[in-house]
Amino acid sequence: MSFFPPSLENLIDKFASLPGIGRKSAQRLAFHILSLTDSEAKEFADAVIDAKSGVKCCKVCQNFTEDDICGICRSDRREKGTICVVSEPRDVLSIERGKEYNGVYHVLHGVLSPVSHIGPDELKIKELLHRVAETDVEEVIMATNPDTEGEATAMYISRLLKPFNIRVTRLAYGIPVGSNLEFADNATLNRAIEGRTEM
Repeated sequence: MSFFPPSLENLIDKFASLPGIGRKSAQRLAFHILSLTDSEAKEFADAVIDAKSGVKCCKVCQNFTEDDICGICRSDRREKGTICVVSEPRDVLSIERGKEYNGVYHVLHGVLSPVSHIGPDELKIKELLHRVAETDVEEVIMATNPDTEGEATAMYISRLLKPFNIRVTRLAYGIPVGSNLEFADNATLNRAIEGRTEM
């Protein structure tokens, strides 16, 4: 038996369907929405609808944009010869926060995952290969996550890029700055040793 009206239960269910939102968080969000004024609630709903209808994929890099081509791809200040391949649009934000990378991106919109029935055709891999074939790309940096699916995706794409005779690199992974060696797992330590640099 539900303690809430069906419309409120439906709103809670919608919030609970979002990634990382549990039932209690969904209830808090739904209650907050109900506490908004009518105009605030309408602004919130309009923002969701506007984003859903207005945001699309960049024709070049597949990142989210409201234009045909995103600002990074349009910029004359970016190094177009280096493409950083990431799994999701949010990964672009993570790399941009570091303010060190000045190349361009390619967003796959996922990783290879047989369990979830995500194969190469569900990802933006063909678009990457077409881009490498049609432009003067010197290096592709594989920046997928260092988990099983991310590694498999990086290896798969690197094999597809071999015939293009370009440099294909992988992000170095290892010990985070400020942490202790005693807390690092074996895989992280091995990666840190493999990715060591000269001083």
